[in-house]
Amino acid sequence: MGDKIATRESYGNALVACAEDFPNLVVLDADLAGATKTGTFKKAYPDRHIDCGIAECNMTGIAAGLATCGKIPFVSSFAMFAAGRNFEQVRNSIGYPHLNVKIGATHAGITVGEDGATHQCNEDIALMRTIPGMTVIVPSDDIEAKAAVRAALEMNGPVYLRFGRAAVPVINDRPDYKFEIGKGVKLNDGSDVTIIATGICVDSAMQAAKILEEKGIKADVINIHTIKPLDEEIVIASAKKTGKVFTVEEHSVIGGLGSAVCDCLAANAPTKVVKIGMNDKFGESGPASALVEKYGLDGKGVAETILANI
Repeated sequence: MGDKIATRESYGNALVACAEDFPNLVVLDADLAGATKTGTFKKAYPDRHIDCGIAECNMTGIAAGLATCGKIPFVSSFAMFAAGRNFEQVRNSIGYPHLNVKIGATHAGITVGEDGATHQCNEDIALMRTIPGMTVIVPSDDIEAKAAVRAALEMNGPVYLRFGRAAVPVINDRPDYKFEIGKGVKLNDGSDVTIIATGICVDSAMQAAKILEEKGIKADVINIHTIKPLDEEIVIASAKKTGKVFTVEEHSVIGGLGSAVCDCLAANAPTKVVKIGMNDKFGESGPASALVEKYGLDGKGVAETILANI
């Protein structure tokens, strides 16, 4: 395991790394280049970066226009603004005409920390899932975030990518790692319970699996980096094997990964599912690590919830 790196840092670095291979790539931000790390791209390619000011909805409209001219625009802002404030524009100007616009949403979830509940967007995955044709990706670490940016550029159509503010462990630094949109990744093989996680909670799921193993419980751990389209095959196969499914996400339990998994299993392999996430609550101001622990999204908290429900 390598050093901790925030996936918003990975986002900025990936844009620069992809710029030469994708000459039509342009990056837009809403006066947050320093925070979203698009400033890295701005420094390297100033003629391909547009600061739209604090006008996220206008930025989204500009991106839609650029896409119709053959550009591949990335619009960048905090998740609260990129998905929340922008919802109408994303739906009608990007989703409805199915334009090739990518949305880089940073500072998602409670790990925004001290910025508090107004900036801790725990609803963005739910919002973006509902837009027809929208691909939704939530990378778990630096390696996956960089791979996700490139994969988004390689596909045609709108993509929502969710990045975090806090530095997180690098967990995919292995030679056999492969990123493919719509394909889950099995990280641990077990027969007693299934843990399906996304984003920063993939690391928590792996920690929880170690705690459970010490108690004689073997967990299937699956990293679902693509919430939509969901890898139904890997979800159904694991659910049929264990009969007990737990989902873990730094997001509301309403409308996110847990809901996607429940939709899948209700239709294909009815299984009890316990959703671990933000339980119909707003976040609060505090250090990211303390909030993750308080809301039971760390390895210990996830393991405790699983033990209480099996």
